[in-house]
Amino acid sequence: MGIFAKIGKWAIIPLLYFNLNLNGQDLDDLYFGTNETFEVMTWNIEWFPKNNQITVDYVTQIIQALDIDILAIQEVDNIDMFDQMLNGLPDYTGYLESAWFAGLAYIYKTEVIEINDIYEIYTTSPYWSAFPRSPMVMDLNFMGENIFIINNHFKCCGDGIMNLDDLGDEETRRYTASNLLKEYIDNNLPNENVIVLGDLNDILTDPLENNVFQMIINDSENYLFADMEIAEGGSANWSYPTWPSHIDHILITNELFDELDNSDIQTIKIDEYIDGGWNEYDQNISDHRPVAIKLDFGSSINGDVNGDGVVNILDVVAAINIVLSGEYQVSVDLNEDGSVDILDVILIVNIILTGNE
Repeated sequence: MGIFAKIGKWAIIPLLYFNLNLNGQDLDDLYFGTNETFEVMTWNIEWFPKNNQITVDYVTQIIQALDIDILAIQEVDNIDMFDQMLNGLPDYTGYLESAWFAGLAYIYKTEVIEINDIYEIYTTSPYWSAFPRSPMVMDLNFMGENIFIINNHFKCCGDGIMNLDDLGDEETRRYTASNLLKEYIDNNLPNENVIVLGDLNDILTDPLENNVFQMIINDSENYLFADMEIAEGGSANWSYPTWPSHIDHILITNELFDELDNSDIQTIKIDEYIDGGWNEYDQNISDHRPVAIKLDFGSSINGDVNGDGVVNILDVVAAINIVLSGEYQVSVDLNEDGSVDILDVILIVNIILTGNE
């Protein structure tokens, strides 16, 4: 008689609902960061600590394993336990100050991240409806690159229908928040490396009339949701499995488009590295999975238009074709004047002749 017949069919049923870690992985196998790349992650940590010291221990181990340069956190509830967790992360420090307690925080590696400033925007009462938590901006240097990160937690909920005539409508509030962020970047950081990220509480794939991010998506020359492929893909890789939906996003400006070819972006499925799987993760850590991006600033060669690792006549041909097409491509705009023209082609030729990249 087989084992299933011996234990009976009713004994098997609970196994169907118990999400075990079947891959034999544990948190020691979890990783993302490297010494050569810049990594930033957004993580709604669901009113940290969700299960007191158990959560603190888990999150400490997860951060150490991932080895990510900067974590943009949402929903920190207990400042004392947050500080306690940081004490267990000697390579990191944190920032949790706010005009009023909003649960937004940063955790970052002190050895590689140089902070110029951290501040909030849209803090006054006219913006409270759009931003129940004021966006938190980090101005930093990493390996000679100046980068601005804007951490957010948009208004939740709604019925999926955007009613622009109702200023209290949840979708309308997120739509207003998205456009205000775009306005801030356009006016204050037009030529900077900017990453906007966080729990934005809405999906990227809604139809135009209900898409709270449509104004940003339409401006594809200047903005790109780096996680769009995740949003358009299957639910297995989405950040909020219990709905299921993908509502945690990473948006970059065009100054980072050339780094995108050397990037890696993914929803980090920590639950697959924990015994008990999603049930254990949801009970003790969060109902959101983090989303992270890895950028390699060192691999981008000035003048390497076709991305083959060398600058030669093929790049000149590629650049001329782009000029003739009338398209804009950051890797061709060598003089950074906002346009692609014959002056950029001349600079590529000069790189080839002089060998100075």
